[in-house]
Amino acid sequence: MHFSDPLPLRSGASIRAYDLAYETYGTLNAERSNAVLVLHALNASHHLAGLYAGQEKSDGWWDNMIGPGKPLDTDRFFVIGVNNLGSCFGSTGPMHVNPDTGRIYGSDFPVVTVEDWVDAQARLLDALQIETLAAVMGGSLGGMQALSWTLQYPQRVRNALVIASAPNLTAENIAFNEVARRAIVTDPDFRGGHFYAQDGRAETKPKRGLRIARMIGHITYLSDDVMNEKFGRELRNALLREGAAPEGSDRVPAGDYRYTTQDVEFQIESYLRYQGDKFAEYFDANTYLLITRALDYFDPARAFDGNLSRALARATANFLLVSFTTDWRFSPGRSREIVKALLDNRRDVSYAEIDAPHGHDAFLLDDPRYTNLVRSRFERIASELESGADHE
Repeated sequence: MHFSDPLPLRSGASIRAYDLAYETYGTLNAERSNAVLVLHALNASHHLAGLYAGQEKSDGWWDNMIGPGKPLDTDRFFVIGVNNLGSCFGSTGPMHVNPDTGRIYGSDFPVVTVEDWVDAQARLLDALQIETLAAVMGGSLGGMQALSWTLQYPQRVRNALVIASAPNLTAENIAFNEVARRAIVTDPDFRGGHFYAQDGRAETKPKRGLRIARMIGHITYLSDDVMNEKFGRELRNALLREGAAPEGSDRVPAGDYRYTTQDVEFQIESYLRYQGDKFAEYFDANTYLLITRALDYFDPARAFDGNLSRALARATANFLLVSFTTDWRFSPGRSREIVKALLDNRRDVSYAEIDAPHGHDAFLLDDPRYTNLVRSRFERIASELESGADHE
């Protein structure tokens, strides 16, 4: 959908003539009351579920959660996925042309925040003539957006599902993001963010930096237990005993074994390099910088002297929060901060802490305790809609 009216941004800048890519699933009811907005995390998109016709390996990123008969049942709800402004999957972003200059934005794309994304999403809902959402739902950065919806547009949100998220990032999280960003901006092919083909210059994609950024991210998304279980200290091939090195190998003796400083030896190394290589092929470097900055900036309590209870006093939605015990990137303690702040304001809030070994990635995986919880919540929401129950 194209928008011609300028969107004011929290930075003081604005962006005009922009597009938002979105997908919908299910059918909007006659009352236009069964819409659920699902918000994506860092490297995801508006493609939530299903496969694109004729395209293998095009599964939606939350396909196990959304669809006919699934926890978020598209036979009962009208589900909307939106690609955030500044992303690289269809919505206007750094790789698009700035209508004010006629040149590709590159690193000149304006800084965007979670609040800016929510404002843009609200404009999309206005265009779709949806005044009130049955629910907003998201995990990780998507959970931050869901929380922000309840604060920016409290009258438009009946329910919020905030999963594996936090009210702001810890200093450690910001540090991980900064290391990943430095890997990108110090890649010689980054060219100050203007690496796209333009003015007779060929495109030079900073793949090395993107690979390292993704490898750092994956380390933080997994738990130590999962990495040990999946990879342990396993080598890609059996350790080569003295004299067993292949002809022409650069391996050097080290005790009873021969090692190398260049080859991929351990399975975990192979996994990380595979993930990094794959990511560098499809993701945009400037988008990575923008989105991690939006993560860093999100802090609704900042305007209230750090008092989260005061910040969340504006929310009127019913809440479900879910965290996972081995998620050290968005630990359960961060979700409990939100729960306490909501309870301080006597809001309707349910909280589940799932004992799962998968780290931050758990919110994307199948766990019956988790998926049944989400299913139960949406069944309750659907029953309320069908009975015409009023939302206070």
